[in-house]
Amino acid sequence: MEGVLWKWTNYWTGWQPRWFVLDDGILVYYKSQEEVNQGCKGSLKISACEISVSQTDPFRLDVTVPGEQHFYLRASTSHERQQWLVALGSAKACEGMTKDATIEPVYLPVSEEKNNLKSKRSELRLYCDLLMQQVHSVKHAATQAPPDIEKLDESTHLLTATCDTFISTLEECLRLAKAEFTYQLPHTHPSVDKPNNGYSYDPPHSPAPVSPSGRKTSRSK
Repeated sequence: MEGVLWKWTNYWTGWQPRWFVLDDGILVYYKSQEEVNQGCKGSLKISACEISVSQTDPFRLDVTVPGEQHFYLRASTSHERQQWLVALGSAKACEGMTKDATIEPVYLPVSEEKNNLKSKRSELRLYCDLLMQQVHSVKHAATQAPPDIEKLDESTHLLTATCDTFISTLEECLRLAKAEFTYQLPHTHPSVDKPNNGYSYDPPHSPAPVSPSGRKTSRSK
């Protein structure tokens, strides 16, 4: 897919039109369609990106690599934005199918897993919208007279890829949510998990004693 999207540049020049091309899982943009031969201005690999939409701006979509790159984009119409979301989501879903399922999961610190959970929840909402669009495409191709077999095969392939990615993303959300709950449980109810049994209980986050001079003093061990 290719076309014009408005890209946020900076506070001085604001939103500027750029020519975007999505091909083989890579999103590339140029200053204009006429300047494609002069080389791209930037690119993102969709499989490494987070795709999000604005809840208040019907034309806005963001494509970001967390902590590295970000494309803040706007389409000319809400329908055009939806077309880009379908294309981007389909590309991400197809990339997800090619990953090796035997790779062991990487367990991150709790703070990072919280951010990942928020990101995965955003992806789930995107895939829900994408699934609805692709189901509609399958129904439309199947109800043609005669049925559009080529279009039906293409739509079915994309739907399968998105379903697989949706399920894997949902499983990852459940794993992250379980990890967060397991981490919080002993900190939320320490007295229930470990009764004092006659021993004094020192809260894990109690402040250090303060001397009359205002300086913190170390506890005796």
